[in-house]
Amino acid sequence: MWETIGVLALIIFFVSLRQVNQYEKGVLFTMGRFSKMKDPGWRLVIPVFQTMTKVDLRIKAVDVPNQKAITKDNISVVVNAVIYYKVADASKAILQVENFYYAVSQLAQTTMRNIVGAVELDELLSQRDKVSLQIKNIVDATTETWGVSVDNVELKDISLPEDMERTIAKQAEAEREKRAVIIQAEGELISADKMSQAAAILSKVPGALHLRTLQSINDISSDKSNTIVFAIPLEILKAFDGFQKKDDQK
Repeated sequence: MWETIGVLALIIFFVSLRQVNQYEKGVLFTMGRFSKMKDPGWRLVIPVFQTMTKVDLRIKAVDVPNQKAITKDNISVVVNAVIYYKVADASKAILQVENFYYAVSQLAQTTMRNIVGAVELDELLSQRDKVSLQIKNIVDATTETWGVSVDNVELKDISLPEDMERTIAKQAEAEREKRAVIIQAEGELISADKMSQAAAILSKVPGALHLRTLQSINDISSDKSNTIVFAIPLEILKAFDGFQKKDDQK
């Protein structure tokens, strides 16, 4: 008889053992009421009278499904995101909300649609970090009462209608052409200014213009296929005219 009792007690003991892993917390209920938290290790849970729910405390990455939304400037977009969160208080996560996994996902979807609807398309595309931070702050403020802490929210993808994508591509191309024209004009202005300064210097030094002309001819003559036609400077003609007048005077 004592052997039977001993075997039964041993069976009950092993049945009562529950393992809580290092990354978990155990929420213990005694006769339906929350009694205490269980730390990692082997813990005794009395059958029938007690139950224990284990909560994973690691950071979770939840993919928020694609959400259709309309921006503030009435552009239809499809947005999806990833939310990173963890359970900060296991007891609240079990006692305050029925299924915190599902609740966080639904809250993130609703918040994302609301935030996207409050910004214009340009802001949504160019300031993703700002929009993500707004979503994170709102979700974190709500889930704090559930014992859940939101670490980060990242917008993964923003899809636009095809006609809007073409419009944005044309706008970007026009902007690039505008910048190219401005840069070219600025370069020509600088070049013209430098050429004006060089001409002013050459005009002040006697013979400098002739030397520059000879240098240019030398550069052009390096290619034998070129045919060079140049006008004789007026100063040279005046010099010949001066020689002729001297000969007439003699």
